Amino acid sequence: MNPLKRRAIFERLAAAIPEPATELVYATPFELLIAVVLSAQATDKSVNKATARLFAVANTPEAIYALGEEGLKQYIKTIGLFNGKAANIIKLCRQLLDLHHSLVPENRSELEALPGVGRKTANVILNTAFGHPTIAVDTHIFRVANRTGIAPGKNVIEVERKLDKWVPKPYKKNAHHLLILHGRYTCIARKPRCAGCVIEDLCEFKSKT
Repeated sequence: MNPLKRRAIFERLAAAIPEPATELVYATPFELLIAVVLSAQATDKSVNKATARLFAVANTPEAIYALGEEGLKQYIKTIGLFNGKAANIIKLCRQLLDLHHSLVPENRSELEALPGVGRKTANVILNTAFGHPTIAVDTHIFRVANRTGIAPGKNVIEVERKLDKWVPKPYKKNAHHLLILHGRYTCIARKPRCAGCVIEDLCEFKSKT
């Protein structure tokens, strides 16, 4: 795929999705961090339902840490893998209190040092909370990047590096959400909705539906 085609793809996606944003509900970088940690192998809808109850009573590192693991589990037990997530979130809150004055750090190394936070979560926080032009490659982005030919790769790191190199600069900041939303609602896994796709003629997927 050449640079002109990639630019055209992002131009069309940006026109079709004029306000690309996460579907997780949050009010602060800390709330977003907790929501993203909870969203691993869970839907945004299920996370939003749980965090609506949680954040109403505890939405700071101090308040969630005070709940303790068992207290936190009562709010997130409807989410998959809630036991492990509760343990990580309590440790994460303790680390924010001890090392970061209760603030979410704005750099990758410190974010990735937090319990339960990997590269993908760090990229989401850097992009969505702080406006960095990072791209977190989840299953949707991995599928869209490979299927369309925008940035094919055998693993998420390879896809992330190619997207970082090849996404046109004007679209870098919003590329993360543009690709996720396109993958979630149009370029879906089992039967992509090619007939209603705004980039159908630019996409290099050989098995279009």
